[in-house]
Amino acid sequence: MLRIDVITIFPEIFKAVVKESIIKRAQEKKKVLINIHDLRDYTLNRHKKVDDRPFGGGPGMVISPIPIFKAIKKIKARSKVAKVILLTPQGEKFNQKKAQLLSTEKRLIFVCPHYEGIDERVRQELVDEEISIGDYILTGGELPALIVMDSVIRLLSGVLGDEDSIKSESFEGNLLEYPHYTRPANFKGLNVPKVLLSGDHKKIESWRKQRAITRTRNKRVDLYNKYLKDNKNKK
Repeated sequence: MLRIDVITIFPEIFKAVVKESIIKRAQEKKKVLINIHDLRDYTLNRHKKVDDRPFGGGPGMVISPIPIFKAIKKIKARSKVAKVILLTPQGEKFNQKKAQLLSTEKRLIFVCPHYEGIDERVRQELVDEEISIGDYILTGGELPALIVMDSVIRLLSGVLGDEDSIKSESFEGNLLEYPHYTRPANFKGLNVPKVLLSGDHKKIESWRKQRAITRTRNKRVDLYNKYLKDNKNKK
């Protein structure tokens, strides 16, 4: 079972999401255990204040190292084997490959920064890995943490109803996913490609592969070039 601990000052953001859809199913199947920790519970002051003004001046407030150190120490009390991940624009760009790697871990601790960020000593002493979900700024690390969690949890064995679906998803083999169709076969004069109605699985597989290649070439040249490079190296 994968255990995920999240450290945040806005725990309510997570409560609704973890009770729905795939994440809910994964918990019910005991594939993942999720604990949300309110950083304010680890403060030393009666006002539960977690931030302070930055040394050297400047705008905004910075999250103090004290409650984060206390929180991680308590979380790791039973088992120190855990990867601490900081969600930050400075981190490595998150992708499907990273999701697959994280899905093999036993325990993950997500630290969600806010305001102008966190005290640098947290990054120096506690953080094992920094992850960014893109080159843009959000209010805090809560939404990025949820995105990473969802992407990782769905990859755990036994979570999805049809695990073969993972093999054909976008970004597998550096290709985007092929087009999908369902009933009716004719909708407002738009017909489902005949090959999908043929029952010939080899032809269907070939059609899907070619459409995936074409779609990737047209929409994501960067991925298409990686696909060409990987297949060249395999020859």
